Amino acid sequence: MSQRWPVDEQAVVELAAALVRIRSVHDPEAGTAEEPAARLVEETMRGFGWEPEVVEVAPGRPNVVAVVDGGGGPGPTFMLEGHTDVVTEGAREAWSFDPYAGDVVDGRLRGRGSADMKGGVAAMIHGARALQLSGPFPGRVVVAALVDEEGLMLGAKHFAQTALAAEIDGAVCCEPEAGEVCPVSKGAIRIRVTFTGVMAHGAMPHQGRNPLPVAARFLDGVARLEAVVQAEHGEHPLLGHAYLTPTVLRGGDPEQVNVIPAVAVACLDVRTVPGVDHDDLVTRVRALAEDAGRADGVSAELTVLDDRPPVDTPADHPLVTALAAAHEAVTGQEAVLGGVPGATDGTILTRDAGIPTVVYGPGGKWIAHQADEYVEVDDIVRCAHVYAEAAWRFLTEGSR
Repeated sequence: MSQRWPVDEQAVVELAAALVRIRSVHDPEAGTAEEPAARLVEETMRGFGWEPEVVEVAPGRPNVVAVVDGGGGPGPTFMLEGHTDVVTEGAREAWSFDPYAGDVVDGRLRGRGSADMKGGVAAMIHGARALQLSGPFPGRVVVAALVDEEGLMLGAKHFAQTALAAEIDGAVCCEPEAGEVCPVSKGAIRIRVTFTGVMAHGAMPHQGRNPLPVAARFLDGVARLEAVVQAEHGEHPLLGHAYLTPTVLRGGDPEQVNVIPAVAVACLDVRTVPGVDHDDLVTRVRALAEDAGRADGVSAELTVLDDRPPVDTPADHPLVTALAAAHEAVTGQEAVLGGVPGATDGTILTRDAGIPTVVYGPGGKWIAHQADEYVEVDDIVRCAHVYAEAAWRFLTEGSR
């Protein structure tokens, strides 16, 4: 691996480990959120002489954003972005070690968030610092650790409305992608459908209007619609197929088996590829829901909980080419273009602020949210070097 950049390799791993040891799950019952992790990020940045802005997006949930001026005259603004929240560890018995161990064993940093994405947060901070230590460069680097990526992306939505966001020319979201440069990400639509009928005794179904069979018919129609959408749009070379996945079906009280419920709720997690019209797809889902209940007198109310369009940054965009060239310069291997199967903060940054985004970071592509999560230490260090190299290439080439 190329050692062109003065990355403090011990410090970057120590920062990642310290972040992993913080349970930054948004868990109101347990009283935990991102603030302790955000404060550690802030402290690290101030130790470099940076002046980060800390903005509380929600109680105990602050964004931390620093601007590193290159001192080399005018130039583009390049952004490195990550999030400080993690998903819950789930059942502890599923883990073979402490979910918040934050230790290094056999070259792997272990614990919840090690890959998704505290390794990436540490790497982006130290990558930007290495660039700064190497001397003047044109333009500036924005380093942003945002909150709530695992939820409704409140941190990214807040940041996207700032004046600084409007000045950013390209952003790398430092999520785990196993070394792939990912200029495309799937879109996401989260849908809730509430079916309302009439409650009745289970022995007298003719007295009620049961929403549960209606919900079942609806989900059967969703499966058929998914097949239609996949046939219409084919298999994306980097993202695969679009999916309409039922994730919630709820109705009635399991302790009241003899009661026909008045209400049933079905939820969908829809994942789209470029070319899928979200408004049209929601209209088709709404029609399915309304048709399912019409004959039984059961009404359907559809609510779009969140709508995130796909990201489709062109492969020849300077952001993508700079990152791909940086990967090759550091690793000696040609970059592989990939796609993100889920949504990242980049989805919001592109949608709400028009920022071109690409995803690249340390950790396995499929390990996020699993028990026994880990990231290779060498991967964290490598990405810190790549981020410094990518920033330098983007800023210097863009200032010519």
